[in-house]
Amino acid sequence: MASISLKNLVKKYDDGFPAVNDVSIDIADGEFVILVGPSGCGKSTLLRMIVGLEDITEGDLYINDQRVNDKAPRDRNLAMVFQNYALYPHLTVFENIAFPLRLAKGKFSEDDVQERVRTAAKTLELTDHLDRKPGNLSGGQRQRVAMGRAIVRQADAFLFDEPLSNLDAKLRGQMRAEISQMQRRLATTSVYVTHDQTEAMTLGDRVAVLKKGVLQQIASPRELYEQPVNLFVAGFIGSPSMNFLPATAEGNTLKTPIGNMAVPEALAAKAAGKDVVLLGIRPEYFEDAALVEESKLEHGTVFSAELSHTEWLGNEQYGYIHFEPSPEVKDLLDGLARDLDADELRPQVVVTLDAASRIRGGRAAELWLDTRRLHVFDPATGENLTRDEAAGAALTEEANRERAEEIDRAGRDAESAGERTA
Repeated sequence: MASISLKNLVKKYDDGFPAVNDVSIDIADGEFVILVGPSGCGKSTLLRMIVGLEDITEGDLYINDQRVNDKAPRDRNLAMVFQNYALYPHLTVFENIAFPLRLAKGKFSEDDVQERVRTAAKTLELTDHLDRKPGNLSGGQRQRVAMGRAIVRQADAFLFDEPLSNLDAKLRGQMRAEISQMQRRLATTSVYVTHDQTEAMTLGDRVAVLKKGVLQQIASPRELYEQPVNLFVAGFIGSPSMNFLPATAEGNTLKTPIGNMAVPEALAAKAAGKDVVLLGIRPEYFEDAALVEESKLEHGTVFSAELSHTEWLGNEQYGYIHFEPSPEVKDLLDGLARDLDADELRPQVVVTLDAASRIRGGRAAELWLDTRRLHVFDPATGENLTRDEAAGAALTEEANRERAEEIDRAGRDAESAGERTA
């Protein structure tokens, strides 16, 4: 296992464009870090710099406190799992997994090869497929073979480059669980690149959000979700994404295009004195006012709005409220959409409603909004004016403790399983 430290890494190509710009990240031994962001944000380039497939223009890269900028990929003892699996079609599953061991000529005896491959195959439930060729395997099985090849090397760290993007949605869910459990069991330092925020939120101990080669925020998934540092992170993390509403403060009331909202004094103070702010509201902060317990009503505000339509999903439903933005706000939303690699950010608010709600589109509805959880953003800088840095740090620290406990528990379970087998 290894710690990996990125110190002010920069990658510029011949035209001078910085694909990665002054990125610094310290990855702890055994940690699972996700690099996420829209297309072209530099996440894959950064991964390739770590493994040695891209030269570092500026900055320093350390593995186990040793500077490795000038080391060849083979000398960094890192295992890469590619998007297209990179399997050899003419070799069996056994020989595909054994390939890196065969490549190190004379270093491993045949008994060593047999033991390592069969141990990895057992871990990944591939024992029954060792004599098959990759062409006869499912996408998920091929992915496990690629992971097995990384495991047998006993590398200091695993690097994953969008490994699940070729799988269908159901299989991606299964493989996410397998990768997570494997990483906890092996406690191997892992860096994982994805554009899929579901993978990022479910897999990572910490998630690094990149925008145009610049690191925006690195934190636990929960801190990113509850305490985003700016508009970009808030808009990128979450599905459905955070709603952004222009608002102006009048006392303890925020005037918005969908209604006036009474908010806590501390929140209103963040918007005071500004011509306009952007109010950040996650869909689940809303509810049908008729279904809210009386004890909760005091923690929010009730307002009337007309939904254009609703979508019932069985366990919940979504409602949509359209609004007309000013030209300035429209330009701001269009710019944010470009940053997020989206076609547009529609001037609408998405609300999550209980499945039992009878609110329907085309008529006025009474909605309740939990005002304790709102965010206020400065439209000029994108800064989250309501971010509680201490609360965010506490969320990430809690995630770190949980990770350590999971790794310890997984190690004990593996030892117990070994004893039972013996």
